[in-house]
Amino acid sequence: MFNRIKGIFSGHAEDALHISTGAIEWEIITPVRDPSFFSHSGEEVELFTWLHHYEDGMRLYGFFTVAERQLFLDLQKVEGIGPRQAFKILQGIAPRTLATMLDNGDLASLQKIPGIGPKTAQKMMLALKGKLIALEGEAAAVGVSASQGRFRDVARALVDMGFDRRDVERTIAQLGSSADETPEMEKELFRKALMELSTGAGP
Repeated sequence: MFNRIKGIFSGHAEDALHISTGAIEWEIITPVRDPSFFSHSGEEVELFTWLHHYEDGMRLYGFFTVAERQLFLDLQKVEGIGPRQAFKILQGIAPRTLATMLDNGDLASLQKIPGIGPKTAQKMMLALKGKLIALEGEAAAVGVSASQGRFRDVARALVDMGFDRRDVERTIAQLGSSADETPEMEKELFRKALMELSTGAGP
């Protein structure tokens, strides 16, 4: 019904972001792993959405990337995991980090994720190991390239939010090519890169 919503980040409440599009303000339940995102009120953001219609109402979920939304849907294929638990899982861990755990058969790390016990971890492994198509080729590289080079802390924060590593590196390389690596510039670069990555526009 809704594929994506692009609008102005106007506030938040509990697990939901408020996104204004004209005269309408949407409440979209969104996994935000970096608290610094909340300081960007008034800026444009794009979310890829999924509507959950249940007996007593509806919830609209949103994700910063298509891959994160697909992982959210894939998690619900696991017996015992519904939308709320899938959301909590993604709120606590970056998509490619989770994919790496699954592909490596790392049950111990899976069980450290809030809400994931031994039985659920085993079910996730059986249902999803090697099947996360949207994240294929990206999971193993989490935190490698993005942890090196200039503005590595900015890159790492964006990757942890779920953005594609290669998109993050390209955006930071273009936006920060002539910038000094100072705390003030890092904050400004993070803001600009987040806007570019959220809207899908190139620098």
